[in-house]
Amino acid sequence: MKMTESTANLAVTNMTERLPLAPSDAFSSKTQGRAGCRCAIECLCLTIAVALAIKSMADSSLSDILWFLGPAVLVAAGLLPAILRKETFAKIGLKAADVKTMLPILARTCLVVFPLTFAGMWLVRSRGLEIPLRVAMPKNGQILGWLFYQFFYVAVAEEIFFRGYLQTNLMRIADAISGPRDWPALQKWIGIILAAACFAAAHVIVRGQAVAALTFLPGIVLGWLFIRTKSLLAPIIFHGLANTCYCIIAVALA
Repeated sequence: MKMTESTANLAVTNMTERLPLAPSDAFSSKTQGRAGCRCAIECLCLTIAVALAIKSMADSSLSDILWFLGPAVLVAAGLLPAILRKETFAKIGLKAADVKTMLPILARTCLVVFPLTFAGMWLVRSRGLEIPLRVAMPKNGQILGWLFYQFFYVAVAEEIFFRGYLQTNLMRIADAISGPRDWPALQKWIGIILAAACFAAAHVIVRGQAVAALTFLPGIVLGWLFIRTKSLLAPIIFHGLANTCYCIIAVALA
């Protein structure tokens, strides 16, 4: 049974209320199937291409400037599809109203996640095991530069691609598959889980270590923050804080 125009418009409106996008950026009801298929292929190919490109640069003579090239590749891959299609990209959330809404959610998330992270890492060390995914601490005098890199390069670049581009499009695909049925919770969690899985898979490819799959867990939190606050600011800040806190905890428990 075909959707009426009013039903289609309602579906588009409901979907965009769950995403930080303009209504015109949702898939048209007449082309949902084809658009969803094309978007799925694009997401898969682009994610693999980005991970392999960064891995190749890390293993080549370009490794010395990977600190710049890696984030640049992620930002370009995340923004170019929206620019070429003339779509509205996920908002950063720098307006005062967005920040006011975001801060309590971010604070509560940090108060829950970081103590659990410490408890988990302490349990690992208490069993005589090595802490996975050890991050190299900055040398003396380089702490500010390291923090700047974690927040303004790593966190911003990865969130623009994995949440701003990938998760948004995965939710569009889920919406296209559901058709006239409105399953907001399912569509939301499909986007969160699949984006987190791609986030983890990319880390496995780049690091060349299966243990990097553990990044799936923070990927879930980052995806939830993106949907909950409808902007990238919360996951960007949380990402930077998570990297910093993980590194500090790893050193403290070494």
